[in-house]
Amino acid sequence: MTSGLYQTLVSKGLLIEHAEINTSTSSQNDYLIIQPEKVPFISYPYEWSFNQLKDAALTTLKIQKYAMEFGMVLKDASAYNIQFLYNIPKLIDILSFEFYKEGSPWIAYGQFCRHFLAPLFLMAKVDVRLSQLLKIYIDGIPLDLASKLLKGKGGFAAKQHIHWHARSISKHSKDGENSNKVKTIHISKFSYTALIESLIHCVENINLYDVTTEWMNYYSNTNYSDEAFLQKKNIISNFIKSENIDCVWDLGANDGTISHVALQSGANSIIAFDIDPIAVDNNYLKVKKSEEKILPLIVDLTNPSPGIGFANVERLPINLRQKPDCILALALIHHLAISNNLPFEKIAEWLSQLTKNLIIEFIPKEDSQVQTLLATRTDIFSKYNNLEFEKAFGKYFNLVKCEHITESSRIIYLYSAKEDK
Repeated sequence: MTSGLYQTLVSKGLLIEHAEINTSTSSQNDYLIIQPEKVPFISYPYEWSFNQLKDAALTTLKIQKYAMEFGMVLKDASAYNIQFLYNIPKLIDILSFEFYKEGSPWIAYGQFCRHFLAPLFLMAKVDVRLSQLLKIYIDGIPLDLASKLLKGKGGFAAKQHIHWHARSISKHSKDGENSNKVKTIHISKFSYTALIESLIHCVENINLYDVTTEWMNYYSNTNYSDEAFLQKKNIISNFIKSENIDCVWDLGANDGTISHVALQSGANSIIAFDIDPIAVDNNYLKVKKSEEKILPLIVDLTNPSPGIGFANVERLPINLRQKPDCILALALIHHLAISNNLPFEKIAEWLSQLTKNLIIEFIPKEDSQVQTLLATRTDIFSKYNNLEFEKAFGKYFNLVKCEHITESSRIIYLYSAKEDK
């Protein structure tokens, strides 16, 4: 604080702000109590798209670079120390800083490689879905595993920070068994700074090329006419305006087209969930440019992020992180009910536990999108119709209003959750 580093990082948009507070409950052993700015929604690295993880990595390195100018360093380089305030990644752990000691190496280098470089290289050079390994390895992807999966890919940067780094760890893994073998590493400040610059250059040059996914061009392949799609957006806009809606979850948001409608209709913030990593990445790049309060995240709604870490509470499932004022579930019900065999009542019960307002679209069997799903399987869904849908959702929600979409057999419902369910 006194060095000026805090103010520099806050002014650059790299560090979350905090206030010093006095409280009557503080003990004589307390040095200082701080109250950070509240992060609206806590997200985790395995929910971030490629460019979100890349921007989080660059944020960490930029902070480390500024810290060196003020005689300090980051002792941690955990991806969990970065949070997105919608489209802006910021460091939330002010206790990650310590004073720089002449000759000391960057103690957080290995953690940075596991949390950022390994998943970025794997996503870019092997498969974009490999970021999900971060769910299994809470302290980052082990470098020996990353090296095996990369199979030599990634060029010199990957050799230096992944392959050779992994071999070095393996070579010295038993050094601690003999105290005489423990070596103190000395590195000049020039070499220290050069490492950070090298890592920045490395991350900036990791990019996705020619990656295609199932839903990345969803809005280019819909069965809506221009008039029908415009009416759909108008219906949703009017539903949002009719309720006191602040925070919205858009489930199956794809590239965020409808999320933007909700935002423009009075919602203050949107969490946009989708299973497709490229659709989420495209959405993130859009909101990063527009600076809108939309946070795109990768989540499989049939297998959402679980509670993981010690006692399964270090990283929380989405339902324990926030309760939105409204959920948008558009062009989604047929995927849950037909592709994943989920009964309407189970879907309704789950959604009623998440929100008090629901805007949901029903897509009937005769719709071409549903027919596509049924083309490769036997139609065992005799109860898939709007009457059964309304019956199931009526058990957990009160119907506020519903509207049919012009030139379409689809219906959009506005529901409010029942108090006793």
